[in-house]
Formats: sequence, structure tokens, C-alpha cells
Amino acid sequence: MKLYISGHTGMVGSALVRRFQREPDVTLVLRSRKELDLTDQAAVKAFYAAEKPDAVIIAAGKVGGIHANNTYPAEFLHENLAIATNGIHGAWINGVKRLLFLGSSCIYPKLAPQPMREDCLLSSALEPTNEAYAIAKVAGLKMAEYYRKQYGVVYHSAMPTNLYGPGDNYHPQNSHVMPALIRRFHEAKQASLPEVTAWGTGSPRREFLHADDLADACAFLMKLENPPDLVNVGCGTDVTIRELVELVAETVGYQGKIVWDASKPDGTPRKLLDTSRINNLGWKPHISLKDGLVRTYQSFLEELAAGKLRA
Repeated sequence: MKLYISGHTGMVGSALVRRFQREPDVTLVLRSRKELDLTDQAAVKAFYAAEKPDAVIIAAGKVGGIHANNTYPAEFLHENLAIATNGIHGAWINGVKRLLFLGSSCIYPKLAPQPMREDCLLSSALEPTNEAYAIAKVAGLKMAEYYRKQYGVVYHSAMPTNLYGPGDNYHPQNSHVMPALIRRFHEAKQASLPEVTAWGTGSPRREFLHADDLADACAFLMKLENPPDLVNVGCGTDVTIRELVELVAETVGYQGKIVWDASKPDGTPRKLLDTSRINNLGWKPHISLKDGLVRTYQSFLEELAAGKLRA
């Protein structure tokens, strides 16, 4: 099988590459952002026509935390929508029969019943701080669903929970909560700072999945003859942001004081996925949050020492 993975240099994409390199019958097709602009419709069409992959996983996207989503909503909507439409339509017109589109748990309503089932999609309003990103992802998964319905191609989607792992983006303002905390506590430890400020109240609950577990779930889904149109991918348990902050501080070895800035936004009160659908199909994650954090901090140190930290 000739498999094209978009976004292969990112955290999720690189995890997918590691996972599918273990499959003896898979030949990977990879293009960096410099080699292929996924927002350029003509370029994407030409790429598909030249390479003719058998299968595609769309893992590319413009991603970021609350600050980035709030600050650049136009870019988050435009770029992610372009990546989805170009990737899916380009695949179809060039005869790709199998495609997996990766979304995010933020596609679900802000006040969706917890844990969130796949059928709560579009049932009420989205979280305002990441609405632009979520709308683009909803459009992508619906596009995959309707191309499958109309044309008979096996295009389907997976909605992962909050992800972390090697190759994450550690930008001090625009990163997600996990890498932001790892960097903040590491730098505080290095500088012997007496205290670190954490955003919000610490009360929201979040679920975290290691990127390697997501990649394993994708490999599992790609082997199913008749996968669901949409399936959640998570670990089924969550922690408070306060618990997460304390765990990251412990993992990094920071021993100073943690101060909470309640003037900063908390975001969605709780985001826990109902993973019964994928569990019933036969897949479960293997990496605990504690073990995953240890692995991730080690990779952070290695990337930092090698000058390869994404920041």
C-alpha cells in the first residue's frame, strides 16, 4: 500500500510515520511544507496526480492553544478548511479509495454531555475560543462522510482528544497546555524561579492521549473493512488542569510555588470523550499519562539539546 501522510513533520504526523514504518506492506509518501503547500489547490491536485497514493491520512493543520485560537481565528479557519477540502477532493479526483481525516475533540459543543459521544456533534454551540478551528474540522469530517456516501470511497474520520508527545510545539504563547507547561516549568527550574504562574482556576478537566497511541489507533482503523464515519480516540479518563500542572512540575523536577491567575480564561469546563465505539471495535490505548509525560519530557530535553525544539 502506498500511503501519503500529510503533516508528517508535526507531532501527530511523525508519530504516524513511526507507526507505519513498522508495517512491511506500506510505502510512505511524504512531503514537507516547503515541498507542498497544502492550501494551494492546484499544487495538491498535481501532487496526487503524480504520486497516485492508495491511501491518505490527513494529519496536517494549523494548531494552537487558547491564546493562538483567540488571536488568529481567520487563519485557523482558512488554513484548516483549505487543507481539508484540497486533501479530500484532490484524493477523490485522483482515485484514492481510502482516506482517514483527523479532527479534534473541540468539534463537539462547549456544553456537550460528558463524556462526549460521536452523536452529540452539531447539537449545540461550540466553545467560542476555538470555534474557527472547530468549524474547519467539522467541515472536513462531513466532507469525508459525504464523499463516502455519494461516491462509495472509504473516507472516514477520527477525533482524538488532547494530544502530547515527541515533536510537540513548545512556543511560549501559541502552544497547547501540555507543551506550554513543560517548557514553563523547565525554564523555571533552570532559572531557579521561586514561583510559576498557571492560567485560570485549575478546575477544568481535560483528557490527554500520547501521540503514539493515536498513531496506533489510526493503524487499527485503516485496517478495518467498514470503519465508522466518525470515531473518538481517547483514553476515557481525565484530570483537572490543577492535577496536570502538579504532575508536570513533578516530572520536570520543579520545586517552587505554583500561583493561579484566575483572570485568564479556563476554556471549556470539561472535555472527555466517550471512547466506547473504538473500544468495542477492539482498540485501547497503552501509554499512561504519567509514563507518557516522562517520555515527553525526555524528548523535550533531547530536542532542546539538538537545537530541534519546535518553538
